[in-house]
Amino acid sequence: MTEVIRMTGIGMTYPGTPPVQALRPLDLTVSAGQYVTVVGPSGSGKSTFLNIAGLIDRPTEGTYELDGLDTAALPDADRTALRGRRIGFVFQAFHLLPYRTATENVILAQLYNGTPRRQRQGRAVEALRQVGLGHRLDALPTRMSGGERQRVAIARALVNQPALLLCDEPTGNLDSATAESVLRLLDSLHRDGLTIMVITHDPAVATRGQRSLAIRDGVLGERVNA
Repeated sequence: MTEVIRMTGIGMTYPGTPPVQALRPLDLTVSAGQYVTVVGPSGSGKSTFLNIAGLIDRPTEGTYELDGLDTAALPDADRTALRGRRIGFVFQAFHLLPYRTATENVILAQLYNGTPRRQRQGRAVEALRQVGLGHRLDALPTRMSGGERQRVAIARALVNQPALLLCDEPTGNLDSATAESVLRLLDSLHRDGLTIMVITHDPAVATRGQRSLAIRDGVLGERVNA
């Protein structure tokens, strides 16, 4: 099976006196179509792991292959381009522009990845329909519920057809009923074959994945095989 993520000896140490080892060397492979959750308390190393997996930070040791490409060998500009093409991000805080419509917010995600201008709106509409918001194309985030805003954020993450959907506490700002609806959407995307990784502090969210990892004190290991 094709591997979307292959990490070998990946670790992160921040300089200081003494140096801080935020992420101890780890090996990890995630195959195409897997739904993986990573659970851990605050200060466990989740953010460091997320930033490395999302090509935001470079590890201080080890190698990371994303979708078959050795990211360590890439200059910063190429890493940024790869991140935009192959990773879709969903954050706890949505990060939508409040005075742009749902469609416009999704269109903006396509500006720097080479999508022809004439195709951007159609792809944005298709992504919004995919997450159940075909009736809210012209709505402003300020007029949307928290669940709707998170669905717009997921549509924005999906519009470039990423190899990996990387979600950072995607239900953290939602009430329990709305959170469940977002998790059901992720379940559906997984059934459609999307590779998903969810970073969370909530053990209940972690059980939604078919494979669950735990991180504590910078050490990542298998938690549950569902």
